[in-house]
Amino acid sequence: MEIEDKNNLREDAESIFYAGLEAVEPSKAVRTYMKKTHNTLKIGETVYNLSDLKRIFVVGFGKAGYPMAKTVEEILEDKITQGCVVVKYGYSGHLEKIEILESSHPIPDEAGMKAAEKIISLLSKTKEDDLVICLISGGGSAILPAPIEGISLEEKQKVTQLLLDCGASIEEINTIRKHLSRVKGGQLARLTYPAHLHSLILSDVVGDRLDTIASGPTVPDRTTFKDCWEIVKKYELESLLPQSVITHLRRGIEGKIKETPKPGEPIFDRVNNLIIGSNILALKAAKRKAENLGYNCLILSSFVEGETREVARVHAAMAKEIISSGNPISPPACILSGGETTVKVKGKGKGGRNQEFSLAACIDIRGMNNTLILSAGTDGTDGPTDAAGAFATGSTWRKAKEMGILPEEFLENNDSYNFFKKVGGLFLTGPTNTNVMDLRIILVAEKNQSK
Repeated sequence: MEIEDKNNLREDAESIFYAGLEAVEPSKAVRTYMKKTHNTLKIGETVYNLSDLKRIFVVGFGKAGYPMAKTVEEILEDKITQGCVVVKYGYSGHLEKIEILESSHPIPDEAGMKAAEKIISLLSKTKEDDLVICLISGGGSAILPAPIEGISLEEKQKVTQLLLDCGASIEEINTIRKHLSRVKGGQLARLTYPAHLHSLILSDVVGDRLDTIASGPTVPDRTTFKDCWEIVKKYELESLLPQSVITHLRRGIEGKIKETPKPGEPIFDRVNNLIIGSNILALKAAKRKAENLGYNCLILSSFVEGETREVARVHAAMAKEIISSGNPISPPACILSGGETTVKVKGKGKGGRNQEFSLAACIDIRGMNNTLILSAGTDGTDGPTDAAGAFATGSTWRKAKEMGILPEEFLENNDSYNFFKKVGGLFLTGPTNTNVMDLRIILVAEKNQSK
């Protein structure tokens, strides 16, 4: 099938993105894995006899918390004893049985800390014949801050900001978060024991590692205080972190503070963790949509990590290769990738990793007719902005030059949001109430020569 109208590239990219998003819609995902028939509750392959359960509690945290909780409430109805779920500001709604609270992301705030105390208090009520359903989705680490005694919220906020700014990976950030928290790194499972605990999880990390999603509150933690210190040294943070944090990590290394729960501990004997949505599921749905639109389509990987600008150059190089040789697929072509890149912040501008990706890409694909790249977060928010990401085309760079602005200067200042606000290209979805990392879409409508 020919893709004749190059003006439709943006429309096609949006359709492909939203098809991926629909596949990981939280309500749909929950209904796929949770079924109630008469007196039986089935979650995944685990079957609970409701007559054997004294009470059912629902807790949760993350950007997809509200639609997940809403669906659980619709399924269980009056079987729920009590519930509390924390979501990002603007991602909320009202439910009858489950209280929905809001807090901040990516930097934790006082509201999140108060919400964490509510959940800790609720879990303290649980007994052996109770079931706790835990709903976990992207952003859960920041949305539910419960700093250990001796470290203030302000100090934890500073730690989070320093780790984000230095370009630490999500695994590295969460390693330290686990060791400064009372709920992360398996410690929520410790609070819940000996009740049954069943987690439904929307994965927002590369490889769907359970110990990394939302800092692994319901799974054994293999990381240690020593690992935390290696991260501090790697990014030269020792002189920048609050002294209370440095002291805590050192005491942990010396064995003076209890480690996070490790594999084999009995608290995990009554825990089940089930992933109900992931990046690869979104990519497969996006691929089907692209093929229906007439594109030859290839999923590159759902494991893409690395520095945003470098990853953008690789994707731009693939667009060049498609145009030059018809490899790895011939036009009309769609290349898809997922995962989560990192940005080392040096400037004082505004943006996020997806907008920065598209800004870097627009420099490399300049003059390439009928080529478009979209990078966007499935949660609808890219960094501290109202955009999910941005579109870059072969004419974006030229348009900027005609307006008298230099893309390279905006890139150097990490000011991708204001660049795309000026030239056009911001992708605004609003809150999506889900999060399975990022989707990147390369579209090449037809074989042509660069200019």
